Amino acid sequence: MQTLETQAHQQDHQIVEKSYTIKDWQGGYESLPEEYDYWIDDIEGEIPPELAGTLFRNGAGLLDINGERLHHPFDGDGMISRITFINGRAHFRNRFVQTAGYLAEQKAKKILYRGVFGTQKPGGWLANIFDFKLKNIANTNVIYWGKKLLALWEAAEPYLLNPHTLETLENEYFNGVLSKGEAFSAHPRIDPRGILVNFAIKPGLLTTITIFELNTKGEITSKKNHKVPGFCFIHDFVITENYCIFFQNPVKFNPIPFALGICGAAECIKVQKNQPTKIIIIPRTTNTPIEKVKILETKAGFIFHHVNAFELENEIIVDSICYESLMEVEPNSDYRKTDFDKNSPPQIWRFHLNLLENQVQNQLIDTRTTEFPTIHPCHVGKPYRYLYSAAAHQSTFNAPLQAIFKVDLESGTKQLWSTAPRGFVGEPIFVPRVNSQQEDDGWIIVVVYNAENHRSEIVILDAQNLAKGRIAKLGLKHHIPYGLHGSFTPEIFI
Repeated sequence: MQTLETQAHQQDHQIVEKSYTIKDWQGGYESLPEEYDYWIDDIEGEIPPELAGTLFRNGAGLLDINGERLHHPFDGDGMISRITFINGRAHFRNRFVQTAGYLAEQKAKKILYRGVFGTQKPGGWLANIFDFKLKNIANTNVIYWGKKLLALWEAAEPYLLNPHTLETLENEYFNGVLSKGEAFSAHPRIDPRGILVNFAIKPGLLTTITIFELNTKGEITSKKNHKVPGFCFIHDFVITENYCIFFQNPVKFNPIPFALGICGAAECIKVQKNQPTKIIIIPRTTNTPIEKVKILETKAGFIFHHVNAFELENEIIVDSICYESLMEVEPNSDYRKTDFDKNSPPQIWRFHLNLLENQVQNQLIDTRTTEFPTIHPCHVGKPYRYLYSAAAHQSTFNAPLQAIFKVDLESGTKQLWSTAPRGFVGEPIFVPRVNSQQEDDGWIIVVVYNAENHRSEIVILDAQNLAKGRIAKLGLKHHIPYGLHGSFTPEIFI
């Protein structure tokens, strides 16, 4: 997307000392087979007494099966971590989602299923040919909505958990609205009006995008299918008051190597660098300026995650994390040996979608490597001022995520809090202060892997002023493998 800047990044590699070592970063990619349940007593600083509620996190807890490593962490079994804040104290608990595949492999003590991202059953291609059965790993997100705690994986139905014990109860089909095996994405968006919006993708030469809306009771009140041309590989989307917006990455999918047992499905996806990104705009209601699905085109590279979107007169503004190209998963690669210098950095971009002229304008907001964006939940789908994300320590080239980055979109000012050289951060979660009138009045909570002692820490930051440093650091008795997504609820579960 920015060839000149990419060249500048490469030049910087030669003169700037790295803020990390690969060995330290690799430490966060070790399994945590144990399940814990304890009050956290290793606390530096003070947990704000008004911070009350529960942080849920999800991610691959197992990166190997009985010592046999998975090809990619995205193939790992989901493990829920729960941190409960109450009266200035914090409690930790973690449990694996007891999926059918997890239980079967734990009993067999070996890999029984192929993974989307390249994990193969032992025995070579003959053991994997024409085996299309994938396990629901429930490892991507966890959300509490409508009195239901749901572990999500975008290729299948959710798992329902007991929020008090994290016990796995059953698959959730929302009173029969979902069918067995039907997808329900891991990236829901919550409309501040009290509606959870989610989607599912059924890819093919003609892709079906299903959009769900759920009320505060956890009931699906709307389920609509929309067909769009071409193969869609979509992980995330954004909403406004009137629209759902999807960025259709320019990729092609050749299923033959997957069918022949040679590699995983994701390894069959190849980026078409010279092709445009298609922006799919779907009305949520009939009372909108556009009544049917509208598709615009732009050059956007590759997008996993969006920040937010909002409507402004005849435009929709979308802020996203964009890569110049997708880092493709190769059959014989080792994700622990990632060469960050050779990969394009994910950066924050703004897209202006003009609905009358069918034009798209792009604007680079910042060049720093950044991922896992978060904002104040009351501004989802609305105009907003502040965004937070995990980011690289240095601003000039691609690197692991070691810092929390705040951008003031109105003034252009930026703040950074870093854990370098031996800390590595996950997705930050913004928790607003109760009854606050300011958008950035609250806390950022983030899980930090500390390579110095191979343990993880729960860090609380002042969202208004990252320069204050840690308000509190909660040291765990163990590490948590690098996770994916999570959420916060003011409900308290112990």
